[in-house]
This record gives sequence, C-alpha cells and structure tokens, in this order.
Amino acid sequence: MKAIGIETGTIENKQLTSSLKANGVLQVPNQNKASISSVYSGVVKSLLVQPGNSVTKDQIIATIANPEFIQSQEEYLSLAPKIVLAEQEYSRQKELNEGNAGALKNLQAADAQLKALKTRKAALASQIQLMGINPQSLTSDKLNSVLAIRSPIAGVVSDVVVKIGSFVSNGTSIADIVDNSHLHVDLFVYEKDLSKLRENQVIHFTLTNNPGKEYDAEIYSLGSSFEGESKAVTVHAQVNGNKTGLIDGMNITAVISLDKNTAPAVPSDAIVTQQGQDYIFIVTGESEKPEKMVTFEKVPVAKGTTDVGYTAITLLKQIPVETKVVTKGAFFVLAKMTNTGEHEE
Repeated sequence: MKAIGIETGTIENKQLTSSLKANGVLQVPNQNKASISSVYSGVVKSLLVQPGNSVTKDQIIATIANPEFIQSQEEYLSLAPKIVLAEQEYSRQKELNEGNAGALKNLQAADAQLKALKTRKAALASQIQLMGINPQSLTSDKLNSVLAIRSPIAGVVSDVVVKIGSFVSNGTSIADIVDNSHLHVDLFVYEKDLSKLRENQVIHFTLTNNPGKEYDAEIYSLGSSFEGESKAVTVHAQVNGNKTGLIDGMNITAVISLDKNTAPAVPSDAIVTQQGQDYIFIVTGESEKPEKMVTFEKVPVAKGTTDVGYTAITLLKQIPVETKVVTKGAFFVLAKMTNTGEHEE
C-alpha cells in the first residue's frame, strides 16, 4: 500500500458548487460589424489595410478613382455665378413689379429659376459629401478624381475583398470590419436547465478546439424561443476581460456555476468505474498478524456534482458511519481485486 500510494480517509460533507455544461458560439452584434463599400463606381487605386489590421473610425482603408467624379464638382462650382445672376434678376423683377413696371409672370419665373439653382446646388453638395469631399473646400484648380473610402467603425479588418486595379461598382464590398469589443456568447441550453440560470450569472468558457485558456462572461439575456428542432434555448452572455484570441463564429464550451450544496463527498480519485457502474472502496478489516493485512469491499455509488477535486456521492449500499474509504489509489485496488476474481483482497 505504501509503495503504490494507497491512502484512506472518510466520506466528508463538502460544500460543492454544482455546474451545467453547455455548447455555444461567439457572436458579434450586426451593429458592430461593417461591410464597407463605395456609393460610387471606380477603379481601386490603393488598399491601405490587410486582414488582421486594427482600424479606427473614419480611417481611410482604400481609394478609388473615376474621372466622372469631377463632373459633379465642376457643376457644383459653376452654379455659384449662375445663382448670383439669378438673384440679381429676381431682385430686378421684384423692383419692377413693385413699381408696376413689370409683369408678375416674369417675377415668378425669376423666383422659380433661383430656387431651382439653389436646389441643384444643395443636391450636388450632398453628392460630393458622400464622396468624402468637403464642398466648401472645392476650387477650380482643386478637383478630386480619387475618393477615399473610410471605415464607419473601429475594429479589426476580417477580410479584404478587392485588389488594386479592380473595378468596383456602387455597393460592391471592399472590406469587412469587426468590432470585437462587443463580443458575446450565444449558449444553447435545453429547456429543462433554463430555470437554473439567471441574468448577471457568471460563466466560464473555453474554445472547443483550443481548451487551454479559460475566459469569463456574464449572462445578460435569457432566450424566449427554441432554436429550430433542437429544443434548445439561446442564452446570451457578454464576454468580460481580455478577448485576445477570440473571433466571431468560434465554437465554445461553457461551464455555468449553479448553487452551492452540502453533500457527502470523496476525492474524485476515490471513484472508479467498472462496466458502467461507479464504485468506491471501503476498508472492511485490518490485522497485524501474521503480517499487516488490509481488506477492502467495493461499494456502488451514484456520482453527483464535481468541484475543487471532490465529487458528491450517493451510496447505493448502506455502510457503517465513519467507515474508512480509499481516497487515493482506488484504481490499483480495483486492478488487484479484478485479478483475484472479485473477492475481497
């Protein structure tokens, strides 16, 4: 027993935290994702980012070129002198009409012409602003044929769709940006377990394909509908702390801590499994003559919550109070008993 490290103790009453396991997936809300495109067609002149780069809001990620961009700017600038002339004509017709020297229809025509020019100028100003150009900064010797495409959000570039020299029509996606600061977990919990959960409950999770690091999250919403035919309900949890290595769409495995309960428990190593049944070993006798001899008996149990190295058990056979049990090395006792034909050893 000393050589193979068998130790004995008693069944203890331990306060163990029960837990619930659930699978899920990492998600970023749509309002924290951006598929960036241009409102105008053109040829990609430059790409200033690549997948994995961090970008800030309004940062330039690409430029596109098209000589047609200049037409709107030229027309916008040409409207300024036309509006001045239209204002002068309107003022002249107004004075004539007030002196009963001009026809009313001429005043109305001048007014309509002035309003039409101002409306056209406002429309062109909006178009030019959509190009990312300040209309007030335009001059006849400062027209832009290259437009800057900016990121509408801060985040990380997840994909760059186009290449330099590609022609993009309006609405064509250029790059995708994801803001992982609002990353959350969608857990799939079965209906029977939903009542065990509550808002603000802390969960711990690991990546399914890389379980080495543990992350924390906090439940903020319990779903109210089933997902397809699985009879699982989606529970949403906000990821807290360091999000390094976490990406939208990753599969995760979560452990949700439930209430603490006091129950009879033994070290988890004290339990062995044989043919689908769990057992512990109790000490049934100790003698010193002719040499020190210890005998054991295999007792069936049902396992409960596992926490801090202990597992709660329900004895399926009554044993005397304060009976000694094998707390370490139960596997070796099982091996020895199996070799000797299931008798006490």
